Amino acid sequence: MAAARALVDSPFEQHLAQEEAKDLLRFLTCGSVDDGKSTLIGRLLYDSRNVFEDQVHAAAKATRNRAAGEVDLSLLTDGLRAEREQGITIDVAYRYFATARRKFIIADTPGHEQYTRNMATGASTADLAILLIDAQLGVLPQSRRHAFICSLLGIPRFVVAINKMDLAGYDRAVFERIRDEFSGFLAKLGAPAPYFLPVSALAGDNVVARSRSMPWFDGPSLLEYLETVGRGGSNLAGGLGAGTGFRMPVQRVSRPDRSFRGYAGQVASGAVRPGDVVTALPSGFQSRVKRIATFDGDLAAAFAPMSVTLELEDPLDISRGDMLFAGSAAPYVARRLEAHLVWMDARPLDARRRYLLKHATQTVSAEVTIRHRIDIHTLDAEPAQTLEINAIGVVEIAATKPLFFDSYKRNRVTGSFILIDPETNATVAAGMVRQPVVAARGAGPVTAAERTARWGHCGAVIQTETADVAAALERALFDRGCSVAVTAGESAASALEGAGMLAILVKPSAPRRDVPAILRQLEERGVLVSRDTVSAGGGI
Repeated sequence: MAAARALVDSPFEQHLAQEEAKDLLRFLTCGSVDDGKSTLIGRLLYDSRNVFEDQVHAAAKATRNRAAGEVDLSLLTDGLRAEREQGITIDVAYRYFATARRKFIIADTPGHEQYTRNMATGASTADLAILLIDAQLGVLPQSRRHAFICSLLGIPRFVVAINKMDLAGYDRAVFERIRDEFSGFLAKLGAPAPYFLPVSALAGDNVVARSRSMPWFDGPSLLEYLETVGRGGSNLAGGLGAGTGFRMPVQRVSRPDRSFRGYAGQVASGAVRPGDVVTALPSGFQSRVKRIATFDGDLAAAFAPMSVTLELEDPLDISRGDMLFAGSAAPYVARRLEAHLVWMDARPLDARRRYLLKHATQTVSAEVTIRHRIDIHTLDAEPAQTLEINAIGVVEIAATKPLFFDSYKRNRVTGSFILIDPETNATVAAGMVRQPVVAARGAGPVTAAERTARWGHCGAVIQTETADVAAALERALFDRGCSVAVTAGESAASALEGAGMLAILVKPSAPRRDVPAILRQLEERGVLVSRDTVSAGGGI
C-alpha cells in the first residue's frame, strides 16, 4: 500500500498530472507563400527549447549549400522531400510542444493557392490563427483569402505577425502601414481584437523573447501572447459546439446477439448519461439511454469527441445516417440549405451536375445552385455562374433526402460538409452551413412536382395481401417521412395517388410480399429514393 502511494506521489507521476492539467491551445500559421510560416514555427520551437538535438543536427545537415543561415529552421516542420527541394510547404505539418503554462498543437499550413485545401484542413480544428504578412510585400490576395477562410471556419482569435522586419530595417512606419490596411479588412470579417506584432522569424525578434531592435513596440512577444490568450467563446471551446446540446450521428447498429442492440457513433457535441431522454431523427421517436458501452466497459457519461455505443430502453428503428440528440434546441431537418462553399477542385463547379454531399454519417446526392461569389478583396457579393478553384461563394444545396444539421456558427461538426465528385471520388469543396432554406409558397395550385419535393416520392397505389402487412408497411413509410395511408377502396386509393400520396390497398389476391421486399420494389420503380444510390456506405 505504501509502495503504491509512493508511486502515485513520485515526481514522474506529479509531472504527468501537471501536464494533463494544462490547457491545450490549437493554432495554425497561414498566409501567402514565402511569408516565413515554417521558419516562424521552427524559431518558436527552437528558442522555447522544444526541439531535440538530433532534429537540430538533421536540419543543420540539410541546410548545407542553402542561404538560410547555419540552421534552416523551416526544415523542422517541412519534412517532405518535395518541400525541402522546393523550399515550400505542401502538406499540413502538426507539431506538439508545451511550456510551463500551456500545451500547444501547431498546424503549419501551405501558402500556395493550389494547396488552399490543405490550409483549410489545418484551420478546421484551430482555436487561433497566426496570419503572416511579409513586411516587404505587404498584404497579398492569399493573405486575404486565408483570413476569410479562417473566419468562415469560426476561428475566434487572430494574430497578425508582420514578418521579415529585419529586411525592412525594423521600420515602425512599415509595420503601422500594414496594420492599418489589414485591420480594416479583418473588421469586415468580424474578427474580434486581432493582435498585430512585428517579428523577424529568421532573427528571432518578438518570437519567444521581446526584440531589442524594435524598442518602439511594447507588446508581448508571440509566445507570451499564446501562453495567456483565452480560447474565445466560439463553438471551439466547451466541446465542439456544446451550446447546441447533445448530438450523435449514428454510424452503425451493433447487434452481436439477440439481447443487445446498440447504436454506435462519435459524439459530435454535448454530453449524454444513462437515463437521459434522447430523440431519434428522422422518426422523432424518443427513448432513454440505458447504457453507454465501450470496449473498456460502460461509462457514466460520454461527451465530444468520444466514440461510444448507446443502448436505449426501447428498440427503435434506427440506422446509419440517423441522428440522436437531446436538449431543447433540436437540429434542423431539411433537404435544402444555404452554405458558404470553398471550391477546391481544378474543374469548376457545374450547377448542371449532381455531386455527393458527405455530412456526418450520411452521403447523399445533391444539386448546387450558386447565389453569388464573394470578392476576397472587398468581401462584396458578385454574380457568378460557376466557382473556380479557391473561389468562395454562397450556394443553395438541394439534397435528395433530409439532413440533420445546425448552423456552423453553433456547431462546427453538424454544420459542416464536403462535396465529392461522383466520377473521380475527389473532394471538390468544403461547406459551412448558414441556415435551412424555406421554399417560398406559390400563389397558384399545388403541383405534382411540389408534392414530390415535399414528400420525397411520387404518388402510387401499393397492394398488400393482409391488413397486418399493410399496417407494418404504413409505419415503415411514415417513419421515412412519406405521406401514406391505408385505404379500403380502389377509388379512394386512386384519388390519393393522384394527390401524390402513397395509398396502401388490402387485396387478398395481391402477391405475398414482406415489407422489405415492397420497399425495394418501390425504390426500383423510382417511387422512393433508393438508400443505395444516396449513401456511399463508407466510414465516418
